[in-house]
Parts: sequence; C-alpha cells; structure tokens
Amino acid sequence: MYNSLGRYALMAVFLLAALVCVFFTQYELATVAGFLFVFVIWSHFRHSSVLMASKYFKNNEFGKAKLMLAEVPNPERLSKNRRGYYEFMQGNIALKEEDYEKAEYHFQLASRFPVGGKNEKSYVLIHLANLALRRKDKERAEVYVVKAKELSESSRSKDIIAKIEREISKL
Repeated sequence: MYNSLGRYALMAVFLLAALVCVFFTQYELATVAGFLFVFVIWSHFRHSSVLMASKYFKNNEFGKAKLMLAEVPNPERLSKNRRGYYEFMQGNIALKEEDYEKAEYHFQLASRFPVGGKNEKSYVLIHLANLALRRKDKERAEVYVVKAKELSESSRSKDIIAKIEREISKL
C-alpha cells in the first residue's frame, strides 16, 4: 500500500541492493533483490494507488482520494478487482463535483468489473438509475432498478431502490 513516490523509492532501493550484491559477488541475494524490483514494478501497474485511495474515500477525504487516483498511470492495466473500485471511486468523486456525464461514464465502466459483493454492485446500478432519472430517461432507469433489485441485499439499498421506483412512476 504505497503511493507512486513510495514505489519509486522501493524500486531504487531494490535496484541498488541488487547492484551492491553483484559487486560483492552475492548473486543469490542479487537475484532476490531483482525479483523484488520486478514485483514492485508489476504491483505499480496492476494495483497502483487504488488501495490507498479507497482508504481516503472511506474516510470521506475525497481530495486525497482524487490525488491517489490521479497517480494511476493507465487504468486499463489495473487488475479487474482494482479497476472496478477505481471506476466506482472516480464516479463518486465526479458526482461530488456535479460532473454527471463523467460520473455516468465511470459508473458504466464500474458495472463491468467486480466491485466487492452483490450489494456493492447494486449501488453502482443505483447510481446509474439516479443519473438516468436526472436526465429523465425512464426506460434506462427502470432497467437499472430491475438489475439493482436482483443484486440488492441490504435494507438501505432496498429503501433507495423503492425511492427511485417512486420517482420513476412520477415521470
């Protein structure tokens, strides 16, 4: 759980350790340091700073979460589990900033990746239904609500779905 700067520092340490070990003819230790260097590079592209961003996101520190998400070099390279959380957090941050088109884009992407359990996935669909309601797109909102109902497990999400259904019926 490091940010980009921390990973770069670790890469430098492992690379330096490998070079020192080669200088002192400790090839086994140099190999271990080399593997650790490669592991940190792999971790940088597959996991990036999404875990740290989720920590800030859960603590309602959206500014810090946005900074951590901005460190992700290429979201397409993230692992499936991390990509879902990345898109979910980006969508929520866009909602906070009232950029509804961007929020819908990120929630659409989040709906294609794993985002925790069924209940978390239902919240993605609830957000999409709310955004469809905002645009007065009754058909899309109904489809999202049906899918969210299937996945909903908590009473809170079921209450939200019921409220959305009442709003849909008013359209």
